Amino acid sequence: MDRDPGLTALSALGGFFVLRTGEPPHRPLPTLAEAYAARDAQTDREVYENPVIFRVQKVARSVRAPEPRVAASIAHLGFAARLWSVALGAAALYDRVPDLDPRLMRWDADASAPDELWLTEVRGLPAERIGEVVRDAHLVPLAAALRAQLPVSARLLWGNAASALMGAVRQIDRWALANGRAEVGNRARSLATGLFAHPDLAGTLDEVTCRRRSCCLYYRLPGGGLCGDCCFDRPPGRT
Repeated sequence: MDRDPGLTALSALGGFFVLRTGEPPHRPLPTLAEAYAARDAQTDREVYENPVIFRVQKVARSVRAPEPRVAASIAHLGFAARLWSVALGAAALYDRVPDLDPRLMRWDADASAPDELWLTEVRGLPAERIGEVVRDAHLVPLAAALRAQLPVSARLLWGNAASALMGAVRQIDRWALANGRAEVGNRARSLATGLFAHPDLAGTLDEVTCRRRSCCLYYRLPGGGLCGDCCFDRPPGRT
């Protein structure tokens, strides 16, 4: 990471792993610390007023979500996947994790990956600190922000976090095998094992199948089915 301060190597893993660095070039954006702290009963305000709810509503319109908790879950799952991908990808490639302090990260809730996140200062940390970098600094306050404003369960959100983490592990492992970089996949899997042992994530996935034990509610979308790691064998209420 010290030799790649722009984190350019992450692009090899795929666009979802890319993290922009420096200040956003077009307009000032709120930090993630500000986004997590925002509370506003009028959730139709513009992106700067309440970025978390703005993102949920953007997702709701895009997928035609039938109820707020479905949109909240899908928005959360995507954002958790971005955070785990960036952090785990960096840890696997560099054996270091960038300090993703929410005060250093700017977020454009109206943009898509990789242009929605900007890390204004790149500071490397030991890879073993990935849990506090993602789980403690982001997933905990993000869940609190969502649950303070929308009817979504903590169990569902931690299931999303686990599913997103496993998805990042699988993508890194595929890349490592295809590119003869076994050590990259080994680091990702080793770090993930430690992360899944934390009380917030322990038990969220089946230990044998890696299927989750909660549902992200994707099946409730118009035309939605089951995700590959869904806890259900068929959509509830259908035959």
